[in-house]
Amino acid sequence: MEPVIGATPKIVKSEQEWREQLSPQEYAVLRQAGTEAAWTGEYVNTKTVGVYQCRACGSELFRSDTKFESHCGWPSFYSPLAGDSVVLREDRTHGMTRTEVLCAACHSHLGHVFEGEGYDTPTDQRFCINSISVRMVPADETATGAPAPAGHDGRGASG
Repeated sequence: MEPVIGATPKIVKSEQEWREQLSPQEYAVLRQAGTEAAWTGEYVNTKTVGVYQCRACGSELFRSDTKFESHCGWPSFYSPLAGDSVVLREDRTHGMTRTEVLCAACHSHLGHVFEGEGYDTPTDQRFCINSISVRMVPADETATGAPAPAGHDGRGASG
């Protein structure tokens, strides 16, 4: 991957280390800026409440409450987490100019962000993210790091 000009990742590994950590499909998308086929990702239609983390490094990137139905074939969010969870860079591949979205911590490829498409969202942005680039951690697991006990609904009530 080309380095992000003016930004240094917090997590630095050799490409060999990334190859050992990631599956071939994960490596192709996260480290070589590939794209999974539309409508094939595990999170396209997910409604689970929780946090989406970078599959390469575990950094929190998006919350489920910013995910929306864009009908584009990939999970879509209208905003990343507050702060510097993602970095953006110009992408001129495939004969077009787009804005690539990368994990700020490890600079792995997540997808692209588009603006001005007319979606009814607070930001008028669509962060179009490859499912294989992220891992969804349900809300009942983010607080404790483990699945909630049987009968627990994740909101503090049981039954």
